[in-house]
Amino acid sequence: MTQPEPVGDLPLVTTAELPDGTRLPVRGLRAPAPERFLPSGSGPAPGPPPAPAVLVLPAMGTPARFYRRFARQLHAAGMTALTVDLRGQGESAAARGARTPGHGYRAIVEEDLPAVVAAIRDELGPEPPLHLLGHSLGGQLGLIHAASADGSGAHGVDGVAVVATGSVWFRAFGPVRGPGLLLVQLLITVTATLLGRWPGTRLGFGGNQPKGVMRDWARQVRTGRYSAKGSALDYEALLAGLRLPVLAVSVEGDTYAPATSLDHLLGKIPGARLTRRHHTAQEAGARLDHFAWVRAGGALAELVAAWAVAEERSGRAGAGR
Repeated sequence: MTQPEPVGDLPLVTTAELPDGTRLPVRGLRAPAPERFLPSGSGPAPGPPPAPAVLVLPAMGTPARFYRRFARQLHAAGMTALTVDLRGQGESAAARGARTPGHGYRAIVEEDLPAVVAAIRDELGPEPPLHLLGHSLGGQLGLIHAASADGSGAHGVDGVAVVATGSVWFRAFGPVRGPGLLLVQLLITVTATLLGRWPGTRLGFGGNQPKGVMRDWARQVRTGRYSAKGSALDYEALLAGLRLPVLAVSVEGDTYAPATSLDHLLGKIPGARLTRRHHTAQEAGARLDHFAWVRAGGALAELVAAWAVAEERSGRAGAGR
């Protein structure tokens, strides 16, 4: 049986300030610091490594508070669990710059996420491994950010988990659903261009978004390639060069990100150290779909934590060779 949603926001951990002055609160729960034993007459012992941290990146139009239960489950599994809103969603919706009409993938990938990751690194210190965990669009943009920042110190991350995520290329949805998706993206593009925004809350898809986000999304529907207006970066080339650990989890009953769309997305990162899993209703103990997994995520949180710890140990072993 589904438990009631815990009451209240997660504690504020830090705040990221974006280049235009917009401030994004990062909320979460810290894992306990590892105990370090000091034998008599000796210096400090190395002790166990700090627990990994994971930053949850929301789906399009989904506020970070939707992931509070899942963050608590990640924390219960031994991780520092963090959440943040994408620009224009949740707590950031009323922030200065959040309604900029031209705001799109470039701003999120190249400005917002670097600022958020840097603020987390400053707050937690350099030791805890930091992973992104992206849901739907959050997973796609999380992979692009990780690829663009791979090896870049304060802006880089140690791995990416994607859950209920996939490319939105229309051909990845087959001959029946693909043409319908092409029509949807055309309607969204026209509407967002005419109105200067996408009124998704009223129309039942994607939440309220600036036209830039929806036009970048629609371009990927049509072409299958990730790009962003105004960006000098080649997102496809960056993804092809990604060498980080990636955990890719498909979800039973997910019609928004079927296995074929995940296949297309993962085909863009051939160099990543990939772990792939399928999360079932039997494992979750509840019915699942593109969003329902968030409210029944205990088993999935344990999977993510086990993967992060295993990758941390693998990295330490590799550094010691």
